[in-house]
Amino acid sequence: MPLLNMYPSIKIPAPPIKSQPASGPDPGTDSYRVCASQWDAEAFFRKLHSRNKLCRKLGFTFGSCAGLQGLYDALAQAGSSPNFIAIDDSSEGYVSLHNSPYVRTVKTLFIAMRHKAGNMKLREDAMSLMREIFRQFMTILIKERVKLEENNITIDPRIQFNEIESYFFTGAACAYFQIAVDTGLDLRDNPDEWIDDDEQQ
Repeated sequence: MPLLNMYPSIKIPAPPIKSQPASGPDPGTDSYRVCASQWDAEAFFRKLHSRNKLCRKLGFTFGSCAGLQGLYDALAQAGSSPNFIAIDDSSEGYVSLHNSPYVRTVKTLFIAMRHKAGNMKLREDAMSLMREIFRQFMTILIKERVKLEENNITIDPRIQFNEIESYFFTGAACAYFQIAVDTGLDLRDNPDEWIDDDEQQ
């Protein structure tokens, strides 16, 4: 599968999104059954970006993402803000029907830095900086993970890191990190949601 087709567009910059505090509804309530507390990953990483000194020093901007094709378009159109972070917060994942049902979604965080084309030393330097930015982000995420568990939301401790091949975009180092998030799902049968056989006759 071609690299650009691994994901389907990106919007940079995007308007700020305020994070909504998790309400932590009790299992069995309507709000829990329909949609358990959700983690606003975009708001979380947007705030980290705005507070991070290294991001500010290197002139990173932040935006929302819907895939690698959008990342490519953004790099092609980047002007005065060639370095950016973008999150793909689409709902892609699966539902587990085990004894403790949950929904797993995957959040993808893209990071890109421009550098002189053909200079592999500068590319590696950019990759090192991007890895350091994400390491700093993880120092806050590890504390966020503990808070989320109180609301029946679990972040998989294994976070995948991938460097995108140099031929993806000439003169830009790109990478993405993937975070799997499991949200508890109440699948107890509720008779009020169904029509009795007798009522259908």
